[in-house]
Amino acid sequence: MLRVTDDAEPITTVWLVPHTHWDREWYEPFQRFRLRLVDLMDDVVDRALAEPEFRFTMDGQMAAVDDYLEVRPERTEAIRRLVARGQLAIGPWRVLMDEFLCSGETMIRNLEIGLADAARLGPSMPVGYLPDMFGHCAQMPQLLLGVGIERACVWRGVPAGVKRSEFAWRSPDGSTIRTEYLANSYGNAADLFADTEGTAGRLLARIRTQSQWYAAGGFLAMYGTDHAAPLPGLLDQVAALNASDGPEVRVATLTEYLDAIPAPVDSPVVPGELRSHARANILPGVLSVRWPLKEAMAVSERLLARYAEPLAALVLREVPQGYLDLAWRRVVDASCHDSVTGCGVDETALQVQARLEEAGHLAQAVRDRALDLLAQASPAGSVVVVNPLPTPRDDLIELTLPVPSQWPAVELVSSTGQVVATQELSRPEPVLARETVASADLQRLIHRIHDRELFGLQLTGVDIDADERRVTFALAEAGDPGFDSVATGDRLAQAAARHTPQAPWEVVTRAAPTRTLAAKVPVPALGWASFQVRPGQAVAEPSNAASPLVPGGSVLPILCADRTLDNGLIRVEVHDDGTFSVRGADGSFATGLGRIVDGGDCGDTYNYGPPGVDALVTTPLSVTVESGGSRGPVLGRLTVTRDYALPATSDHGGRSAEVVATPVVMHLEVRAGEPFVRVAVSWENRTRDHRLRLHLPTPRTASGSHAQGQLAVVSRSRHPESGPVGEYPLATFPAERFIDAGGLGAILTRTTEYEITDGPDGTEIALTLLRAVGWLSRNVHPHRNEPAGPQLPTPAAHVIGPGSLNLAVLPHDGSWAQAGLGRWAESMLHPVVVLRGGASEGSETDSVEGLTIDGKEVDLLSLRRREDGWLQVRVVNSCDEPDTLRLSSAVRPVLAAVRCDLLGRHGEVLDVIDEGAVLVPVRPWEIATIALDVGAAPLLERQ
Repeated sequence: MLRVTDDAEPITTVWLVPHTHWDREWYEPFQRFRLRLVDLMDDVVDRALAEPEFRFTMDGQMAAVDDYLEVRPERTEAIRRLVARGQLAIGPWRVLMDEFLCSGETMIRNLEIGLADAARLGPSMPVGYLPDMFGHCAQMPQLLLGVGIERACVWRGVPAGVKRSEFAWRSPDGSTIRTEYLANSYGNAADLFADTEGTAGRLLARIRTQSQWYAAGGFLAMYGTDHAAPLPGLLDQVAALNASDGPEVRVATLTEYLDAIPAPVDSPVVPGELRSHARANILPGVLSVRWPLKEAMAVSERLLARYAEPLAALVLREVPQGYLDLAWRRVVDASCHDSVTGCGVDETALQVQARLEEAGHLAQAVRDRALDLLAQASPAGSVVVVNPLPTPRDDLIELTLPVPSQWPAVELVSSTGQVVATQELSRPEPVLARETVASADLQRLIHRIHDRELFGLQLTGVDIDADERRVTFALAEAGDPGFDSVATGDRLAQAAARHTPQAPWEVVTRAAPTRTLAAKVPVPALGWASFQVRPGQAVAEPSNAASPLVPGGSVLPILCADRTLDNGLIRVEVHDDGTFSVRGADGSFATGLGRIVDGGDCGDTYNYGPPGVDALVTTPLSVTVESGGSRGPVLGRLTVTRDYALPATSDHGGRSAEVVATPVVMHLEVRAGEPFVRVAVSWENRTRDHRLRLHLPTPRTASGSHAQGQLAVVSRSRHPESGPVGEYPLATFPAERFIDAGGLGAILTRTTEYEITDGPDGTEIALTLLRAVGWLSRNVHPHRNEPAGPQLPTPAAHVIGPGSLNLAVLPHDGSWAQAGLGRWAESMLHPVVVLRGGASEGSETDSVEGLTIDGKEVDLLSLRRREDGWLQVRVVNSCDEPDTLRLSSAVRPVLAAVRCDLLGRHGEVLDVIDEGAVLVPVRPWEIATIALDVGAAPLLERQ
């Protein structure tokens, strides 16, 4: 035994866990790393087969195993044998994701896919192994327990209050999991066998400096590091150690170590997310580098989880499950902690972007198949609106319709005869092209036509006036199925023959008259509604007189003056400097919103790094404000354009004297019934080594913030915990859906980095629009004492070119919950889908409810149809109070219902009440999965 001090627990056993940490793609792209993986796994498999005492833990992720077997399928049975014998620990994850740059549902699918893949080879490692994520989300204990995993293992983000290697980690719902803290990283014994001579001395020295973490006489020695395999002769060296005077060294998997160490009875409880800088770098700059990856992740996740999968379940008799499975694998694989983070080389980022785009294409194909069926069930020319929310809603749609020019106005009428509020936005120019063509070239015009398509529309006819030498191509949404290109070409040739070869002809391409409209339409829960299009009566344009703000709702028209928007719930005014103020119906007021602040950034993809002497740019060279040009009952818009002179580049000394003109455009929009202003910010990045931020001053002084993400709302201090490690504790944080601070809410459409800062007149929410950096990691960094990776150039991480971020700003009294930020975020992030009816005859406009979920603050996470035909619904109760959810459908009653775990395994049978509905009690912040039997036919199927 080795006793470090008289009162220390004697170390009797060293648990040596051989492993590797396999970054699937990082400073080299995936396929370059994979060849090294094949070599490593060949060695591990051969050694394990030859040495029954050898153990290896495969990094907690199945992707590495699958990637190997795709190249070496003949080793599948060998892998199965090693897993069965307990020599090789695989799973439970598909990949080791970044927990703040993907959704909670994506993490659940990560576990689902990883556990299923592992099960084909043998039992999965029953440990939530999270060795290298850049911090950990608050709901992780609940996610792990929800799939039957009762232990976690973490390194980064653990607070300084944890003094031993184990603690109890608690989610907001109360779920608590035994957690092993890798106090000295996942490679605390990586160099133990660097040479045979000094191994015993290194081991004893390691124990003397680290054993204070371990209370049960056992010392965890993680023997491995990035992309490394155990050295040859490992077991011989272990035998030599065991023959010397010291503690016993046992080669083990991580599971064997945790099984052997009893859980302490007095473990400290650590609630919520783990984002402390106290003992390990959490590298927060990955939140804001390469913003297109974050945008693609958010878009793909929502498209898949909230549109494609639910619509397939509710509409299609045959769900294309293979397509959905492929899409989920693409999304999950992109969520790797060195992938979506953007902290790899440019080749890696390109591959991740393509993977996410492919996931979006897969999801679009499934979604559109379901939408096509709904369109074919509605009258031709009608407007069909589909609602992805599990609650009825009135939502704004914007669409362009063919409208006869003689119609004074356009009305949309529901199946019940309700005329919805409609506003004309514009009348697009019908002449798409006008050109002069010689007679000799006239017949060649027919070759422009692809089938019946021209300029993205369909041909309805070709008018040839030989006397006036004029040809008019008439286009519309629906073309003439009898169009004959050969006959039309002959007609053109005959007309041209009447004139000399050089005689000029006027050729006009004209679309049918159209109008772009906005309308606020009612749609049932997870259902659809169709609307008849008919002529309406012209109404007088509203004046621009100021309207009173009306608490609780407004029936007033939206007023849009030169610099003012007002919908009766919120008033927006644009100032001379291009910022704006908002006033809510409850009297809350914020001003100076939308201030642009640009500073130097000589950091890297992992950490922001300010220059030694920074020069902030805050004042625009010019400001222009334009009205949207339309006033009416549902929509008002203003556009603010500001031009800035930004330094061309930065370095450790400061920012360059050379400046580049950089435009920033801000579109402001208010909609009927919404107590917030929508803000669309766009820019053209032309400079390097800088950080561009949008500042939102708060109505009240903010001592901290709340942010929603990964199925929880977390409270954060302005002063993150620091420690003796080499990273400056910058107070920047991630937010997936909204931020709230000092009476101001900001709803976000992608995960965004934010900081609560001190501005000229109080506290401000600073949103990072862009971090433009040119290095994967820097060896010399102003905010980090050690590199986070190799110093490799990443020129594409400057993201030169156009960029954008959509958000909404909501001033309020009270808390984020009282302001309804969660509900408004859910509505803004999941707009209705609009399409045109296509039935030829026999159909009528209709309104069909799919599935309704009633609850105080319930968020739908996913809805899918299982192999047994049941619907599986997953929700989270997003509030601090327990609730009882009610699930029902107006189409047909629920026949049976069962509460499930996160993998869909049946648990408690739920009672179906007389109305054919199901009541589901839920804890605060509980993630609940429910299986429903609603019959064999899809709920929204049209007979």
